[in-house]
Amino acid sequence: MRVKEILSLLDEISPFSLQESWDNSGLQVGDLYQKIENVYLCIDLDLELIASLPPKSLLITHHPLIFGKLASIEYNSYPAKLLVELIKKDITLIAMHTNFDKTHLNAYVAKHVLGVEPECEEFICYFEKNMDFDKAFHWVREAFGLVAPRYVRAKKQIERIALTTGSGGGLLDLVKADLFLTGDLKYHDAMKAKMMGINVIDIGHFESERYFADALDTQLQRRGIKAIIASIKNPLEVSNERVY
Repeated sequence: MRVKEILSLLDEISPFSLQESWDNSGLQVGDLYQKIENVYLCIDLDLELIASLPPKSLLITHHPLIFGKLASIEYNSYPAKLLVELIKKDITLIAMHTNFDKTHLNAYVAKHVLGVEPECEEFICYFEKNMDFDKAFHWVREAFGLVAPRYVRAKKQIERIALTTGSGGGLLDLVKADLFLTGDLKYHDAMKAKMMGINVIDIGHFESERYFADALDTQLQRRGIKAIIASIKNPLEVSNERVY
């Protein structure tokens, strides 16, 4: 298939028109008429991943490599260095970010990681769960494989839970739940949640969105497209031990 055909198929799966105004999903690097030999899926990309891909591949990531305006392309800076390596190997890059969050990723994580059937409202998934906070904390930590998750304890009993993968602290005013599961929790968001009486468990940005490749692969398989799930390491490391 050519890039143009795959881009059209991706738009059917999750319309790019649904992305937020600040987002930059869609074709990032490549030629629309290039024939693609291999398709790879990953949450993000780094130099190690690019080096492992054969030429003329298509890489579909969750996060766009190019977000804002590029004032210059200095070969050893970020993201220019990655762009140069992609172009050298004739690798096409497509991003599916906030559009895929809304249509698939949040619901996929709720169903396949937490084992619940959610009701979805754009970026927020809701489901009922009657338990106390301590039990919910251990359940969520085990489900996502979190080492030392941060949290806000605002109340003891939980009946309704909200989930937003990635960074969802800015959605607090929209959350109508006793517990909010999201990543990248900021200090002032934590203060706000405490005041609003909403428990929060920080499920991590990478940790909650690493299921992107699995979620998209499921959709591609239904349409007869074979893809390879690639992986990168989380650049943020967590340890319970003191590092010297």
